Amino acid sequence: MEVRVRRMTLRLLSVFRSSRLAYDSTDTCIATIVHDGVAGHGEGTPAWAHGETLDEVIDAVAAQGERILGPGLSDPGKVLDRIAGWEAPVGARMALDGAVRDWLGRSAGQPTWRMLGVPRTLTEPTGYTIGIAGLEETLAAVVNAPPVGALKMKVRGADDLDRLIAVREVTALPVRIDANEAWDFDTARELTPHLRGLDIQLIEQPFPAEAVDAYRRYQELPDRLPVFLDEGCTDVASVHSARGLADGVVVKLAKSGGVRATRRVMETARRLGLSVMLSCNCESELALSQAALLAPLADRIDLDSQFLLRDPPFRGLGLDRGRIVLGDAPGLGVVSREDDSALGSGSAARI
Repeated sequence: MEVRVRRMTLRLLSVFRSSRLAYDSTDTCIATIVHDGVAGHGEGTPAWAHGETLDEVIDAVAAQGERILGPGLSDPGKVLDRIAGWEAPVGARMALDGAVRDWLGRSAGQPTWRMLGVPRTLTEPTGYTIGIAGLEETLAAVVNAPPVGALKMKVRGADDLDRLIAVREVTALPVRIDANEAWDFDTARELTPHLRGLDIQLIEQPFPAEAVDAYRRYQELPDRLPVFLDEGCTDVASVHSARGLADGVVVKLAKSGGVRATRRVMETARRLGLSVMLSCNCESELALSQAALLAPLADRIDLDSQFLLRDPPFRGLGLDRGRIVLGDAPGLGVVSREDDSALGSGSAARI
């Protein structure tokens, strides 16, 4: 068993802004495992909101990856359990989990989603995220958006109402909003009637994760918006805490540590009666294909970062009537735009 890891820079088509940050590129980790002459690739992104760095992710994979995987993949279930229980940055677990799943499909010569019984065309349409921008730029983003099933607007506060009104005038798509913890309770109470009038579908993480009282008070408002926790929900324990504070949770591989760990979060949420939105960080189609393996457990899909990238490093995902279509290449279904040998593969014929 050989493990290789490297940094990859993803460049965006334009500057993306939320209430917390602005960026035009981001770095991600690509882990490659080589076993029995077959290579599998996985992507891992740091849990930025929780202080994780990409250097920590890469260092963990490089230093401990081979030990965690063990000598072989004859019992992949045990290997994936070891990865899920590994005391390492969640991005490292995400990358190795994905690489194992890619390897399993490549070694069998078929897409991993087919081996797992996941439908190639996801049953729920994906959303598309529009960052904070001026009115003209926002409307251009809506008009030029891919043919998705919903829009998600990043917002800060009352100043965004004009943007939302303008967007509602040019599209009948469902519109969701994401405040990334920028609001307090008074802001939410003031804005909610206007947002209801615009038929806003839901809001992600309106208050800081620690503002438990604000979430409880908002739940008591008449005609409130459904609330989904993102930064406030990372693992099984936090799902239990979300009950009574929100209507749903946003799950990401980079928050929970790969497919195996994220599945547990999703299953717990569903048992507790919470809706589940499957989402992503700014990631390539490799990571999105990892996340898509969990689509049957999601009520809503938000796998859209491939639309934001300039010169995407992987290709394979499609779109059909707003729904993500998975790639049909062996493994996770995507193909590198680089020569496969540049990623360290020993199995170019299997791509």
